Amino acid sequence: MANTNITGILEKMTGKDKDYRYMATSDLLSELNKESFKADQDLESKLTNIVLQQLEDASGDVSGLAVKCLAPLVKKVNEERVVEMTDKLCDKLLNGKDQHRDTASIALKAVIVEVTTASLSEKILVSLAPQLINGVTNGKSAEIKCECLDILSDVLHRFGNVITKDHAYMLTALLTQLSSTQASVRKKSVSCIASLAPCLSDDLLAKATLEVIKLLKIKRAKSDITRTNIQMIGALSRSVGYRFGPHLAEAVPLLINYCTSASENDEELREYSLQALESFMLRCPRDISPYCEGILNLALEYVSYDPNFTDSMEEDTDDEVQDEEEDDESADEYTDDEDASWKVRRASAKCLSAIIASRPQMLSKMYQEACPKLVDRFREREENVKMDIFNTFIELLRQTGNVTKGQGDIDESSPRWLLKQEVPKVVKSINRQLREKSIKTKVGAFSVLKELVVVLPDCLADQFGSLVPGIEKALNDKSSTSNLKIEALAFTRIVMASHSPSVFHPYIQALSGPILSAIGDRYYKVTAEALRVCGELVRVLRPNFEERTIDFRPYIIPIYKAILARLANQDQDQEVKECAISCMSLVIATFGDGLQRELPSCLPILVDRMGNEITRLTAVKAFAVIANSPLRIDLSCVLDHVVSELTAFLRKANRALRQATLGTLNSLVVTYGSQIGSSSYETILAELSTLIMTAICIWPL
Repeated sequence: MANTNITGILEKMTGKDKDYRYMATSDLLSELNKESFKADQDLESKLTNIVLQQLEDASGDVSGLAVKCLAPLVKKVNEERVVEMTDKLCDKLLNGKDQHRDTASIALKAVIVEVTTASLSEKILVSLAPQLINGVTNGKSAEIKCECLDILSDVLHRFGNVITKDHAYMLTALLTQLSSTQASVRKKSVSCIASLAPCLSDDLLAKATLEVIKLLKIKRAKSDITRTNIQMIGALSRSVGYRFGPHLAEAVPLLINYCTSASENDEELREYSLQALESFMLRCPRDISPYCEGILNLALEYVSYDPNFTDSMEEDTDDEVQDEEEDDESADEYTDDEDASWKVRRASAKCLSAIIASRPQMLSKMYQEACPKLVDRFREREENVKMDIFNTFIELLRQTGNVTKGQGDIDESSPRWLLKQEVPKVVKSINRQLREKSIKTKVGAFSVLKELVVVLPDCLADQFGSLVPGIEKALNDKSSTSNLKIEALAFTRIVMASHSPSVFHPYIQALSGPILSAIGDRYYKVTAEALRVCGELVRVLRPNFEERTIDFRPYIIPIYKAILARLANQDQDQEVKECAISCMSLVIATFGDGLQRELPSCLPILVDRMGNEITRLTAVKAFAVIANSPLRIDLSCVLDHVVSELTAFLRKANRALRQATLGTLNSLVVTYGSQIGSSSYETILAELSTLIMTAICIWPL
C-alpha cells in the first residue's frame, strides 16, 4: 500500500467516530504486520506519534488495538525512534493521568519484549533505567513505584548485563526500597533485585547480601521488614546459585534462629526462612554441606508444626475397618481460616525434599529420621500440604532407586534395606488415605504406592490384600474421576508385573470385575490403561502351561468379550486400538485352548488390523505373540493371508515394520512350517534375498 493510503488511515484514526478509529487502527495493524511494509523518516514520526496518541483513546477497544500495533511497529522503525517511544511511554507512566497509567505500562512492556539487538537494548537501558529508578525513589505513589519496579525487573532480566557501570547506583536505590512502608513496593523490589543479581559483580553481590544480612541482625526491626529481608535472601540465592555460597556462614544461622524464635503467630516468618533454606540446599549444594544437619533437624521439627490442633488418633490400632468414615472425617473437624501453620508445614516438606534431592549420601539418615515422620504426616489435614508430603516421600523413593540401582538389600544400613523395614507402616498409612473422600488424596496415595513398587519390586507380597478394597473403590465408585481410575489401574499393572502371580490369586474375583468394567470406560486413557492391566491379569491367571495353579476357566470368556468389544470398534483412539490388539494376542496365546469357537471370528479382525497403516506394526507383533504360544493355536483360517501380508511388508520402507515382520515370519515358520505352502516359501525367499542384497550393498564386507 502506498504511503498516501497510510496517511489516509492515520487521518481516520483521529476522527470523532470511535468505530472509524477502531477500523482504521485495525487496518494499520494489518499493514504493520506485512513483511513488505516500509516507512520513511517522516512516516515513522507520524506513525509513532499517532499510535502513542491512540493509547489514550477514550475507547478501550481502540487503545487496546494501539497496544497491539507497538510490537510490529518496533520492528519497522529505526532504533532512535524506538528509544523516543520508550521515553514518551515512560513519561506517561510517571507523569500522565491516572486512567492512562496502566495502558502506558502495558505498552512499555510490549515494546521491551520486542527489543532483540544489543545496540538497541543498550540505548533503551541507558535512557529508561534512570527514569524508572527516579520513579521508584522520588516520592511517587505506591502504584507508580510498583509499575516502575515491574518494568525495571523485565528490563534487567533481559538486558541487565549490557551496562555494568550503572549496576552500583541501581542496586543502592533498590536496596533502600526493602524498607518501604508499602508491602507491595517491598515485594516488587525483591523481584527487581533478584533480576539484577545475576549480572552483578562478586563485590556488588557481596554488598547486596551483606546489606540484607546486616538488616536481619537488627533484632528490633519491624517483623514485616524482617520478612521482606528473609525473602530477599532466598531470592538472591535462587537467582545467583553457587555464587551465594560464601555468604551461607552468616545467612544460615540467622534464618534458623529466626525460624525457632519467631512468635507463635508469625507463621510467614518461619515459612520464608524455610523457603530460603530450601533454596540454599538446591542452589549451593557444595557450600551448604556443613549446615545440612541443622537444616534437616529444623525441617523435621516443623513438618508437623500445628500449634492449634492436636490429633489424638493413633495409627497403631488393628481395627482399621471399624468406623472408617468417621475416622476419615475426624481429621477435618478442626477448621480455622486464620490458621496459617499449614504454610510452615508445606515449606518444611519442600525443604526436606530439597535435602533428599541434593544429598543422596544422606539417604540412610533420611530413612532413620525423616521417613517415619513423613509416613506419620500422611494424615496431614490440609490437602495441599498432604500432596507436598506425598511428593517429598516420592522424591525419597526415587533417590533410593537412583542411588541403589543394581544393589542388593542385605546391608542393614543401606537405604533399600531400611525402606523395606518401613513398607508395612507405609502401606498401613496409605490404606487410610485410600479411605478418604478426597479424590486428590487418593490419587496421591496411589502415586506413592506406584513409586514404592518401582523401587522395591515384590515388596507388597504380604500387603497387597489390604490394598484391594482401595483399588476396588477407586474403580467402582461413581464419584471417582478418570485421573483416579488411571492411577489405580497403573498401580495395579505395575504391582502385578513385579510380583509373583500367586500373590494375586486370592483376589482375582474381586479385581477382575472392576478391571473389565474399566475397559468399557468412556475416557480413552482409562480404557487403554485397563487393557494394559488386563494383559497382566492374563499372565497372572495362567503363569505357566504345565500346571494349573488357579481355575482360570470362568474368567476366559468375560475377558475375551471385554477386549473384543474394543478390538472390533474402529471408531476410537489409536492408543486404545493398539492396546486392544496387544491384549487380545495375549488372551489368545494364553487361553487359546479354551477359545476354539471364538477364534474364527476374532483372528480375521487381527488380520484386518494388519491392513491398517496405523495399527499395522502392533498387529504384526501380535501374531508373533500368538505364534510363540506353547498351545500351538490353530491359525488355519488366516495363516495363508497372514503370511502373504507379512511377505509384502518386507518391501516396505519402514525399518521397524520390516524387523517386526521378520521376527513374526520366523515364529510362524518354526511353529506352522508344515502348513505354509511352497509358493509362499518361494515368495518369502525372494523377498529375503532382496533384503540381504540391499544390506550387503549398504554395508559392504
